Amino acid sequence: MSVQLPADGWILATGLLLMGAILAAGFASRIRMPGLLLFMALGMLIADDGLGFLSLEDPRIAQIGGTVALLLILFEGGLTTKPGDVRRAAAPGFLLATVGVVVTAGILGWGTYLLLDVEPLTAFLIGAVVASTDAAAVFAMLRKAPLPRKLASLLEVESGANDPIAIMLTVGLVATWQGAPTPTDWGMFALVQLGGGIAVGLLVGWAGSWLLSRINLGPAGVYPVLALAVAGISYGTAAALGASGFLAVYITGLLVGARAPLHRRGIRTFHEGLSNTAEVGLFLMLGMLVFPSELPAVTAPALAVAVMLVLVARPIAVMVSLVWFGYNWRELVFISWVGLRGAVPIVLATFPFVAGHPDGPLIFNVVFFVVLVSAAVQGASIQTAARWLGLTQGDNENSLAPVASDVPLSDVNTELIEVTATPGLYIVGKQLDELDPPHGLVTTVVRGSHVLIPTPRTRIREGDLIILAMPRRPDASKLVTAWAKGEGTS
Repeated sequence: MSVQLPADGWILATGLLLMGAILAAGFASRIRMPGLLLFMALGMLIADDGLGFLSLEDPRIAQIGGTVALLLILFEGGLTTKPGDVRRAAAPGFLLATVGVVVTAGILGWGTYLLLDVEPLTAFLIGAVVASTDAAAVFAMLRKAPLPRKLASLLEVESGANDPIAIMLTVGLVATWQGAPTPTDWGMFALVQLGGGIAVGLLVGWAGSWLLSRINLGPAGVYPVLALAVAGISYGTAAALGASGFLAVYITGLLVGARAPLHRRGIRTFHEGLSNTAEVGLFLMLGMLVFPSELPAVTAPALAVAVMLVLVARPIAVMVSLVWFGYNWRELVFISWVGLRGAVPIVLATFPFVAGHPDGPLIFNVVFFVVLVSAAVQGASIQTAARWLGLTQGDNENSLAPVASDVPLSDVNTELIEVTATPGLYIVGKQLDELDPPHGLVTTVVRGSHVLIPTPRTRIREGDLIILAMPRRPDASKLVTAWAKGEGTS
């Protein structure tokens, strides 16, 4: 006697896929290869053109799954983007996320028309689909690459805010194929998408952060779920109004991350896990949608499109957008090189597919090569490029990098502040009796796998995680950052 449910096989397959993908990512990290490549390869291996274990024949399913995954990725990106970074990079980031996307789509569309000998509308659809950088890839890269905050802030803001423009261009071009929208239609569409997305994101973000900060719901585990509900409401409300749900959910994430400190750590940890899972799922899905047997026919022209994007369209868009903001040539070269493509083009490539565009499969195959080149070449060389250009975190701009983060305790008027003893900090190499933490007390030092209860003679080493306790106050992180850097110390 046995009981088998219809979902049993799917649950087992999902578990095996996730485990295989995560183990592949760990292996890729050890050999310095982007894990996204192995995710795509695994998807191709198990799909119709491979072993045939799973089939993803309906692109609408991929579009729905991709939309949910992108929502999770953008919300987590907003949660982990610091308000100071947004203020620092608001103007250049906005230009790069708007003008830069339009310039990239235009140049790449024209180049694709010349290279692939396709209809102009198909060429510009390809340009629009791959015009925006990818939030998932950029946020993952910034966790690993020690970049100065000036550059990291710009890349975070750009990747979080440029998706609506690419979506607007893609949807508009699909509508152009289906009908004949006027310039007024395009203008109203852009206004509603951007203005509505910003308005909904601000409103829902403010209300959600108020709920998360003021209402006692009991167990700490419910707050990350409530934050997820806030993200869904933000996206759904914007979409119902015809606005950009992706822009709305990113802005909501920014506000929740900045204005809900009591449960920030649990919310961020939970959503980082969701975001990583969503990223794995997206690249598995891309591999499952691609038919390797169809690729040889478009390999050469598609690679030419990828090269044009990386070496022509992206650099021109960066120059046009950022030449006004005082970035030096090394920074402009680096920003041009790290225009990573990934999850967003995967989702957008399904739009013409679902709409029944006759060149939908061609568009998807070209997008596959663009993402492949971006992950294999750009993704694998970011740290090397930063080092060659002298833009690692060790230069003078490291003074902008935050070194302290607060961990509020919800039931008492106290918070814990974490400080990582990175190279160059004033506190590295000093004993605690030589240091005087502002309004606080060093309670714990985490050194590798060991937890130390400090004494006055404990000496801070590079790589230590120092935990301080101090009364809750809005400038706690700034005070501890200044202490760790030795600012004001004679």
